[in-house]
Amino acid sequence: ASPFMLPRIPSFTMSRTEISSLGEFALIKRLTKDFPLHHESTRLGVGDDAAVIAYPEGLQTLLTTDLLLEGIHFDLTYTPLRHLGYKAAVGSFSDIYAMNGHPQQLTCSIGVSARFAVEDLEELYAGLRLACERYGVDLVGGDTSASLTGLCISITCLGAARPEEIVRRSGAKPTDLICVTGNLGAAYMGLQLLEREKRVFAGEQGDFEPDFAEHEYILERQLRPEARQDIILALAQQGLRPTAMIDSSDGLASELLHISKESGVGIRIYEDRLPIDIETLRMAEELKMSTTTVAMNGGEDFELIFTVPLAELDRLKELEGIHIIGHVTPETQGCYLVTPDGAELRLRAQGWPEEE
Repeated sequence: ASPFMLPRIPSFTMSRTEISSLGEFALIKRLTKDFPLHHESTRLGVGDDAAVIAYPEGLQTLLTTDLLLEGIHFDLTYTPLRHLGYKAAVGSFSDIYAMNGHPQQLTCSIGVSARFAVEDLEELYAGLRLACERYGVDLVGGDTSASLTGLCISITCLGAARPEEIVRRSGAKPTDLICVTGNLGAAYMGLQLLEREKRVFAGEQGDFEPDFAEHEYILERQLRPEARQDIILALAQQGLRPTAMIDSSDGLASELLHISKESGVGIRIYEDRLPIDIETLRMAEELKMSTTTVAMNGGEDFELIFTVPLAELDRLKELEGIHIIGHVTPETQGCYLVTPDGAELRLRAQGWPEEE
């Protein structure tokens, strides 16, 4: 069966072990027993009052945390728990990569309501484990608690980088090139498709087969995204250090405005340079949505948005998967999207540009 079949509220077909039958410590031991350790810096992982981390001299610690609430950040009607665990981890890894660092350790704390069984949590942790194995990250701790309002997930990720390698949002300079990895809007279109099928499902009687044909890519981008570790490694191999960087978790327009504010610069990007996948384009047309709005404001793509000096253009062109979409300007020139006919639309964080 497809992993995207509705409904996806935790299945009751498997044997179910009540969480209360184990107790907190036995539950944590069961959920974390198969997590291997990848880093020498992890001196002590799960199993004591606290983890022990010791980075080699010369490395600085990066730390990011995310809180995911059922009904706000995810919907278990169509989100498999294994995919949710994977995505929760990858989202935190992406924050570390956006600082030009490398994720090393992860903690995961969860609040669960009575409708969940131990087997459901094992599915969630299977996704976490897959993400940790894929990106070489150690799970070193966490907590569990009862919840009266559904599932709550708190993720904290520790990363490491040398001080001279860390990239902030505040380093962009006028004439820098603005780059984005991969493509934009796919995760948002995957979400719109899932929401559409959920609405249809709610009105159907009897068996219902959701219509996901030829939409596998955008579903994957929404339900099981990837962080751009490959780009960070490629930039380092090429000897390129971005002047400013951020990931696209909240959408291109919002993230560019963060760079603009923190760096004290203006932004010019060009509509015809926005990278949009064909599946994203087809889905936007089917739902009668503007592909530009989708690309500018759809979040959760976890692509990297960064700036590099114009002098690095030749070396930048040697890397695959990176698109130059514009350039940095003086702050007085503002932040705009330029259409193919030359119209300038002011960037808005909520995604509805206004023509000047």
